[in-house]
Amino acid sequence: MYLAMNRFTVPTENAEAFEALWLGRDSHLKEMDGFVEFHMLKGPETDGTILYASHTVWADEEAFRAWTRSDAFRASHKSAGSSAQKLHQGTPTFEGFSTLQHIR
Repeated sequence: MYLAMNRFTVPTENAEAFEALWLGRDSHLKEMDGFVEFHMLKGPETDGTILYASHTVWADEEAFRAWTRSDAFRASHKSAGSSAQKLHQGTPTFEGFSTLQHIR
């Protein structure tokens, strides 16, 4: 299993628009082999910003890499450089994790 996360620092005044952008977009994830699940997480508010994280679970790292090279990826991120860029501070912080242990 492979977990791919992007963290976003969003000024509180942009939180509503940031959430609307994510909740209203076509993700195309379900079209991909190896996709397991997606979560958009809202974290704590600190010093006028809110931490958000997109959390995607994949069967393995290769399935995630295939997603990043796909037409579906390009379609779901086509507007990422426009209005989304103005809603959060800096660039998203990517973190990828391979599973060491899984208890269910």
